[in-house]
Amino acid sequence: MHRIEKYAELLIKVGINIQKNQTLVISSPIETADFTRILTVKAYEAGAREVVVRWLDEKSTKIRYDMASDEVFDEVPEWMKMFFTDYSKMNAAFLTISASDPELMKDVNPKRISRQNKAMNQALIFWRSRMMSNLNVWCVASIPTLAWAKKVFPYAENEEAMESLWNAILKSVRVDMDNPVDAWHQHQKDLNNRMDFLNNNNFKSLHFTNKLGTDLTIDLPEGHIWFGGGDEGPEGQLFIANMPTEEVFTVPHMLGVNGKVYSSMPLNYNGNLIENLWFEFKDGLVINFGANNGVDTLRELLETDEGSKRLGEVALVPHDSPISNQGILFYNTLYDENASCHLALGKAYPTCLKEGSSMSLDDLRMAGVNDSLIHVDFMIGTKDLEIVGVTRHGSHVQVFSKGNFVIGGTD
Repeated sequence: MHRIEKYAELLIKVGINIQKNQTLVISSPIETADFTRILTVKAYEAGAREVVVRWLDEKSTKIRYDMASDEVFDEVPEWMKMFFTDYSKMNAAFLTISASDPELMKDVNPKRISRQNKAMNQALIFWRSRMMSNLNVWCVASIPTLAWAKKVFPYAENEEAMESLWNAILKSVRVDMDNPVDAWHQHQKDLNNRMDFLNNNNFKSLHFTNKLGTDLTIDLPEGHIWFGGGDEGPEGQLFIANMPTEEVFTVPHMLGVNGKVYSSMPLNYNGNLIENLWFEFKDGLVINFGANNGVDTLRELLETDEGSKRLGEVALVPHDSPISNQGILFYNTLYDENASCHLALGKAYPTCLKEGSSMSLDDLRMAGVNDSLIHVDFMIGTKDLEIVGVTRHGSHVQVFSKGNFVIGGTD
């Protein structure tokens, strides 16, 4: 089987794990149409009831941002809200192809992008809450587009750049191995070992330091749970929300983040690159921030709502990982976050708190779980990152040393 077909089959059978008579909704850039059609065939062959494709065109989106009437960026048509709500109620699976030009939107007014994102997130809050509570299965993956490939490999000819990015992506999702499905099952076992280590220690807080200047303490709420790799839908349907994935993650206490943190990679946020960003936190709130490039976009992100200035995720990724070891800056959060420890501003996953999926927003906030219209990851991992955990009993445990996991090591 051709490696691209193997990749499509992996996304359908392992990423989404489509079930007989289940509807699949694919959101796809028009540039990836050929691959999306392969996905469609693989889904039907696996027993899908229907495959619905939602085509996206970022170049048309940029024209709209540049030329449309100002008021439209506070609006979302009712049909779009109904589209996502109705399919989520049907127990549909949602597969998103994430592939964009990292710099296409760099000259667009960031206020327009921020307003549109806020309006969209408000309109789709029912669907978003179901995704983040695993009430529907979902997966985010990617394939190369020319603009993206040329950003990652700027000195290569077009065909060479595309081939290089394909190779990097397929290696990151283990399609280069003889049996990718078996390789993912082994990878899940490795992630389970890390989750067990973190959950068994039941840390009260984590302290992050490195030579970039990061010196950050993150409290973890009582009842927090570490997850990684596969998730489980409401009827026991196993799925992998991100392919690739190297992280184990949990929920930070929204009032318990203190210190300063520096990014280790640029953040591509809606086609705008934010470079060398940093945040200073006090009692969970961003009280100061900066960036060498894209600071206006960063400011708009932070001003989305009250929860956008607090953390909703802490994720641990070893520096020695298949993505990091390729030495490539992907300019795509799906890949860069899986090459580096990262944090996320905004909404937390309720599933990361014991019984959190059944709790009200007020109860989640009381437990320290942040809520927001956004969830934006930024990378902080480095080869010299040190992480020390403090248990509920006051013991200090070395979690990371020189950028990688340490299993055991209490003082």
